[in-house]
Amino acid sequence: MLIGRKLGMSRIFKDTGERVPISVIKASPVFVLDKRTEEKDGYNAYVLGFEEKKEKRVKKPVFGLSKKIGAPPVSVIREFRVDDLSEFEIGSKVPVSILKEGELVNVTGWSKGRGFQGVVKRWGFKGGPASHGSRFHRQPGSAGAGTFPGRVIKGKKFPGRMGNERITIKNVRVVKVDEEKGLIALKGGIPGARGNIVLIRKRESK
Repeated sequence: MLIGRKLGMSRIFKDTGERVPISVIKASPVFVLDKRTEEKDGYNAYVLGFEEKKEKRVKKPVFGLSKKIGAPPVSVIREFRVDDLSEFEIGSKVPVSILKEGELVNVTGWSKGRGFQGVVKRWGFKGGPASHGSRFHRQPGSAGAGTFPGRVIKGKKFPGRMGNERITIKNVRVVKVDEEKGLIALKGGIPGARGNIVLIRKRESK
């Protein structure tokens, strides 16, 4: 369980010459700010903070929480539900070394926002003829029957806001971990633009 910021994509080459596309994530420092317990809150979870921030730019409740445990103020706070709370203590750092090269993780991010889009871009509709004289190019077309049921069925694909959705990609392989720089390299692409916050969880063993 880590919070990170997507720096962008790159590539590395194996000894065999194979090219591997990677997403680079800055995931340090991450602090344990608090714990949620089954007895008090009804579930077990760690409250993690990421990215140090100036004191004057942090809201007072966040600053008070950080000051109480002796950690610097942070800009991003997220909860991670767990079964066991004995791994980390409040006030400690979560190192990137908890992830090992070759390990599989689940990555959660927010996709790029595309704004209001039509059905061709949003849903992949084919559209009508592009030739001269056609009056049907990129419209949705018929939305349903007439007399019966006499309405548009719920869930119909229409134009609307596209993107900016929470997406989780499972079984992403950890290619490299740089503990000194606090960087993690994951194989392939992950959701979101450069600079977006991503959440990394270890894959749950079945």
